[in-house]
Amino acid sequence: MKIGIVCYPTFGGSGVVATELGKALADRGHQVHFVTYNQPARLDLFSENLFYHEVAVSNYPLFDFPPYELALASRLVDVVRFEQLDVLHVHYAIPHASAAFMAKQILLTYGITIPVITTLHGTDITLVGQDRTYKPVVTFSINKSDGVTAVSAHLRDDTYKYFDIEKDIKVIPNFIDLNRFSLKPKDHFKKAIAPNGERVLVHTSNFRKVKRTEDVVKIFAEVVKTIPSKLLMVGDGGERSLCEQLSRDLGINEHVRFLGKQDAIEEILSVADLFLMPSKSESFGLAALEAMACKVPVISTNTGGLPELNVDGVTGFLKDIGDVQGMAEKAIYILEDDARLAQFKENALARAKTFELSNIMPIYESYYEEIIALSKQQA
Repeated sequence: MKIGIVCYPTFGGSGVVATELGKALADRGHQVHFVTYNQPARLDLFSENLFYHEVAVSNYPLFDFPPYELALASRLVDVVRFEQLDVLHVHYAIPHASAAFMAKQILLTYGITIPVITTLHGTDITLVGQDRTYKPVVTFSINKSDGVTAVSAHLRDDTYKYFDIEKDIKVIPNFIDLNRFSLKPKDHFKKAIAPNGERVLVHTSNFRKVKRTEDVVKIFAEVVKTIPSKLLMVGDGGERSLCEQLSRDLGINEHVRFLGKQDAIEEILSVADLFLMPSKSESFGLAALEAMACKVPVISTNTGGLPELNVDGVTGFLKDIGDVQGMAEKAIYILEDDARLAQFKENALARAKTFELSNIMPIYESYYEEIIALSKQQA
């Protein structure tokens, strides 16, 4: 198959999933064409089956805001025509689904029919999509997609709840490449982070308000009172400076390290003992899955798709949003006993294996074939 993938080229979950999916499809012999405004962050290895097409947006004085959606639609028309793609797979509804619909209509004038699959990732539905500014377009674009998938059952149900959707939404969960995330801890790195054998707690995110990163610092402040430990905060965003100041105010800044954005997140997770995810909302929790693949148990909220991933009392614990004290108590419970921690680590890895790439990839391939065949019947 020749597959076009549209995504945000950033470190966010939707971009990561789309990029890893494309790389895996290329490894399985499919020709994959990425169409976006920058080379995706994780598209660091090209093969004979991987291609990148940049979307260039012209900056005219007339425009206060460059018309990216129009530029994307035009670029999609160009790529589909000249690369003879079989299907377009767009990740994150805004604005990719609407741009793909526009491109599809233009391609019909050339006698070309291209099926479009839209994958919903979370905030495109639960946050941005519900904004009255975008909701009619999001609803229309989803309904006009030939196929629609969601990364969790909870996100699928939210989509039906908040939008007037007529399409069947197929749940295809996020996945993990265990070959990448099964690294052995680097002793010298762990020694540098925790020179006296302290426990290592980790949080990774884009530091938006929805991630409740200040709760991470507060949880750790309770843990470090009881257990010698270090906290690694990975990522960057608007809430980072607030977290840095909070760690100083709580007198724990010497135990907290802010590492910024990191490409090799698996190297950091491989030395961790516990992952903290106190988010207000998570459609799936890809960062938690990455941690679990590195044998790191998870303390998370019980919101969104997280209960579909993190098994309470087995791979970690689930607590209510804002229950800092409860999360801290469960963190201490896991960390205070070596044998208990080892068991939680094994459980986390076992759970992650059920989301292994080789289990999820055939589901995508089968869905592509189904939508392509259906599109040909309707043409």
